[in-house]
Amino acid sequence: MKQFLVIITFISFYSVSAQIFDTETIKTAGDNDKRINLVILSEGYQTSELAKFKTDATNFTNELFNQSPFKEYANYFNVHIIKVPSNESGADHPGTATDVTEPASPLRFVDTYFNATFDSFGYHRLLFYEIDGNYANNTQAKIHAVLAANFPTYDQALILVNSTVYGGSGGEFPMASLATNANEIAIHELGHSFFNLKDEYYAAGYEGEAINMTQQNNPSLVKWKNWININNIGVFPYGSSGIAATWYRPHENCKMRYLSVPFCAVCKEGIVEKIHSLQSPINSYSPVSNAITSPSFPLDFQLNLIKPTPNTLKSKWVLNNVDFASDVDGISILETDLNIGMNTLSVSVIDETTLLKVNNHDTFHVYTVTWTIDNSSLGIKNITSEIANYNISMFPNPTNTYVNFKFESETDTKMKVDIISLDGKKIKSISITNYQTNQIDISNLSTGIYLTNFFSGNILIASKKLVKN
Repeated sequence: MKQFLVIITFISFYSVSAQIFDTETIKTAGDNDKRINLVILSEGYQTSELAKFKTDATNFTNELFNQSPFKEYANYFNVHIIKVPSNESGADHPGTATDVTEPASPLRFVDTYFNATFDSFGYHRLLFYEIDGNYANNTQAKIHAVLAANFPTYDQALILVNSTVYGGSGGEFPMASLATNANEIAIHELGHSFFNLKDEYYAAGYEGEAINMTQQNNPSLVKWKNWININNIGVFPYGSSGIAATWYRPHENCKMRYLSVPFCAVCKEGIVEKIHSLQSPINSYSPVSNAITSPSFPLDFQLNLIKPTPNTLKSKWVLNNVDFASDVDGISILETDLNIGMNTLSVSVIDETTLLKVNNHDTFHVYTVTWTIDNSSLGIKNITSEIANYNISMFPNPTNTYVNFKFESETDTKMKVDIISLDGKKIKSISITNYQTNQIDISNLSTGIYLTNFFSGNILIASKKLVKN
């Protein structure tokens, strides 16, 4: 999940070194290796101003986790700050912007650690760590070096700049000033950098297919089709003429277009999906294979989950392919519940938040723990455990000819998929291969709704509706 190896390679290439700075945690939800770690770096703060930086970073953090969907998923994040002092306060204003009449702000050049500069790429409000894309000062390598030396297991870094002039930028490391709406700038820029969201205002040269931007204008085919006519989601052109008119956004009043408004439902869904891809909701479980000594009845099994607020996680416990319990964090198994010989207990966890269109969503995340219980006539001989994450796709859905299945997992090489009619008859049973798209012909099936069951070995880990047109 972390970026340490990439950082090492990048730093080695540029031969950049970084010193150790004071690092502090300002929001703790759990262990760093079981949380998404947001790291905020100071820029343009002198040593005497680092207490102010902590206050500014805390204010931003409070605002971020007061907004949906970060509010619901606050338990998934830790926030840390790295107090990087600059020799002088503020940021450069070279007066080289071409979108305003210069000087639009007083010209100034200050000695700061990360070279924060307004007027970047010719735009007055574009606050970046270089004046253009040439990276003449190797500042990006310098940022990597600071992170590698001070917090190498970061997931996303953000740079706060000690300037009251409005400005910010996205990119690998989003940067934001302390102007009015500065927190909104930073949250908007995180939308770009961390969650791959596009601007929903037209920015020439930055067009591209993304979660919230497309050239498809058919409501039945657009990537956010499941949200059409819900929460004011539609298909809206970026402009009335030229290239802008060929691109479409899902909403007319999203944070990716205007500050101080919420993210639209499509952007929220994209953010939640990224959170799921980075962090499993299973914080820990017990018993763990190497921690079991002299097990005796009743056998207790427990999940420690990272729960959204409100909790939208659903769990399903299955013992020897028979449903055992649902939506509980722990169970107890009696000797009479087990067969003599090998027994399999599994629990699968999914998130049924309304922020995702789960029933019709092409991609969903399933998290499982499996225990193998060796029960002899003399009692429990051994319990082994295994945890796995699955990212499963089924598309297109609905369909009338072919359906594609794909799954990604670090543990399994194959998965079985059963297609079941609503009266319980098994129509097809197929084997699909990890990381490969497997296309199945269903043109001979009758029109209607089918259930697809996904099995890892003999363990049912997910079910999904398939609509045959």
